[in-house]
Amino acid sequence: MVAKGWTEQGKARILKTRKGGAGMKVELRLEPEQSEVTVVVRAPALTPEVEALLERLKEREQLMGFAPDGTAVPLKIEDILRFYGEDKGVLAQTAEGVFTVRRRLYELSGELEQWRFARISHSEIVNLGQVKALDLTLTGTIRIHLTDGTVCYASRRYVKRIKEVLGI
Repeated sequence: MVAKGWTEQGKARILKTRKGGAGMKVELRLEPEQSEVTVVVRAPALTPEVEALLERLKEREQLMGFAPDGTAVPLKIEDILRFYGEDKGVLAQTAEGVFTVRRRLYELSGELEQWRFARISHSEIVNLGQVKALDLTLTGTIRIHLTDGTVCYASRRYVKRIKEVLGI
């Protein structure tokens, strides 16, 4: 089935758009053997429209956070140290501070795997790129030291998955 506006050409689906004088052709190829989504932009020149499109694609690398005063702040995913649940909300901790995020931990958990984030407990997700040191304890838990000095503890339930992701 092809969505409204799209046409089918072999294994590809094509959408042609025209805004003002500039036209754009969007091609979608569903390839089950691919392990990740690949976006290729072909253009005759780097126009403002192409730059705007590239900026929209980069937005996936950011998440909107809210400071304690309610100010909206775009957060770069790679700058986030950890996400954790507190008082029925989800907080994102960066080197600059702690921001409220209007997402659930279970939603973030699946979306952030490509960024090397791992769930370490029921209420916490850690950016493995921001880990400074790991201590394997005798009780089977992992003490995680982040680059800003924060110490987190992985519950035994999540230790196996963390070791898999880190290759331990």
